[in-house]
Amino acid sequence: MSKQVEFYFDYGSPNSYLAWTQLPDMCARHGAELVYKPMLLGGVFQATGNQTPVNIEAKGAWMMGDMARYAKKYGVVFVMNPYFIINTLPTMRGVFWAQKTGVFDAYNTAIQKAMWEDGVDMNNPEEIGRVVTEAGLDAAAMAEALQDGDIKKALIDATNEAAERGIFGAPTMFVDGEMHFGQDRLHWVEDALAG
Repeated sequence: MSKQVEFYFDYGSPNSYLAWTQLPDMCARHGAELVYKPMLLGGVFQATGNQTPVNIEAKGAWMMGDMARYAKKYGVVFVMNPYFIINTLPTMRGVFWAQKTGVFDAYNTAIQKAMWEDGVDMNNPEEIGRVVTEAGLDAAAMAEALQDGDIKKALIDATNEAAERGIFGAPTMFVDGEMHFGQDRLHWVEDALAG
């Protein structure tokens, strides 16, 4: 049986984006399955008493430079979204719609790129709709699904599950039950897959 990487993420986390740029190829190299585990990072922060690093001025400033260094190291586009901090409740609910309707890969790619390559104002529902439409997806169907009680509950349950597993931030990965926090720990994820 092949290994799995459980990838807990929130689109509002630039480090989740950086991890996402690396994890699919890493999993492919090791014949592992990448399991996307959406969660609402704000809910995890609330449950654990954590907060975004940008609330601490010196740490936030350092983090911006560190993310730029990693993007250069990975050879990927990274633009700090000028509208950050972004309320990701709609886009994270959208993950469950996309998974349910079989369009997750297209949806995920579109949202990740809009957030961290194109600097789109993803606080704006019209912009979210435009991004989804340009990805060839049904924005009206998604907007309707975001009000569905089952989808709302799915995100709440996923966020609670994350906190119960000891997650306090994003991205967080699990391999064989071992937790690895942060995109700067991807080497440990790869070691776990190689082992």
